Amino acid sequence: MTSRAYVGLGANLGADLRATLTQAAQALAALPGSRLSALSSAWRSAPVDAGGPDFLNAVAALDTALAPIELLDALQAIELAHGRERPYRNAPRTLDLDLLLYGDLTLATPRLALPHPRLGERAFVLRPLLEIAPELAHLATGDAWRDQRIERRGAIATDL
Repeated sequence: MTSRAYVGLGANLGADLRATLTQAAQALAALPGSRLSALSSAWRSAPVDAGGPDFLNAVAALDTALAPIELLDALQAIELAHGRERPYRNAPRTLDLDLLLYGDLTLATPRLALPHPRLGERAFVLRPLLEIAPELAHLATGDAWRDQRIERRGAIATDL
């Protein structure tokens, strides 16, 4: 049995952020028991609650047989393979993969909260998510995200 998961992809360190997101999407598609069913455009945004260079972001829809914690472990392994370090909260990053939604599951553990607790407040998540899943518009909370600077930067080529 598979579930539809939505994964946020982001990067703001490295020479080619678009290539990083492409490689991350390819890694998601290669996860066991998983199929990449949709990938948003790339979106450029300023960091939220942090400093550093602008981010390039996207959201992927993944149909997966992996359980939520197994998927989280796989996402963190992909991040590590791309040199992700966590020196402090909201530090600039080579790759950030956030599990945003996993079917209709609501979960609150020390390692994983679903839906992602700040999903409805951030344009860099909502704009790409609503691009591929407009039926999820009810997840947007408030209007603050509408004023956050973000711009669509075109498709991500994945050769999938």
